[in-house]
Amino acid sequence: MNVMTVRIAPSILSADFARLADEVAVVERAGAQLIHVDVMDGHFVPNITIGVPVVAALKRATSLPLDVHLMISEPDRYLEAFISAGSAMLTVHAEVLPHLHRTLTRIRQLGAKAGVAINPSTPFDAVAEVVQEFDHLLVMSVNPGFGGQTFIPRTVQKVADARERLQRAGSHATIGVDGGVDVTNAGPLAAAGASILVAGASIFGKPDPVAAFRDLQNAIGAAK
Repeated sequence: MNVMTVRIAPSILSADFARLADEVAVVERAGAQLIHVDVMDGHFVPNITIGVPVVAALKRATSLPLDVHLMISEPDRYLEAFISAGSAMLTVHAEVLPHLHRTLTRIRQLGAKAGVAINPSTPFDAVAEVVQEFDHLLVMSVNPGFGGQTFIPRTVQKVADARERLQRAGSHATIGVDGGVDVTNAGPLAAAGASILVAGASIFGKPDPVAAFRDLQNAIGAAK
């Protein structure tokens, strides 16, 4: 992976929701190329966040692609609604979908890029049979549900292994990492093969989000 092609996706989970459009505008000016949107239902994960109306509002507020991550137990019911609202990429969790091939195919049919996420305890083998059906693999580096959690170090090797498996399968899917991403691990993750790093608390949780965004860029650029 060419680390210079790694994109940082600021996660609005850690943003000030009372000033969401302004917060997104700040990271857009800093150089963000996409916005990560965490949708949680209180069932699959122990938290409730936002839904379709907020995605639609974000679509009106920014020209950046919206990378929407469905941490919900019944994603099939909402694919069309989230894509109609403006999701450029829609990521679903392998753990909740018995018919993952069908779901990923449907996302593409609806006009969005199809992403699949795997939790820290979920192996790559869970998605090995559908590598031609997804455009993006999101490797969770925390147990999903809350922002600001501690990064699981084993994730770096998991990313490297996933990149090797995807290349061997002839897949050009991007690999993203979500959870606890900061300046201490952004470089190793980029070097391991991650091409999208989701960052919430390490950007929006800082006094100067623009400086924090650029610090992450510098950490990626320093990766060997």
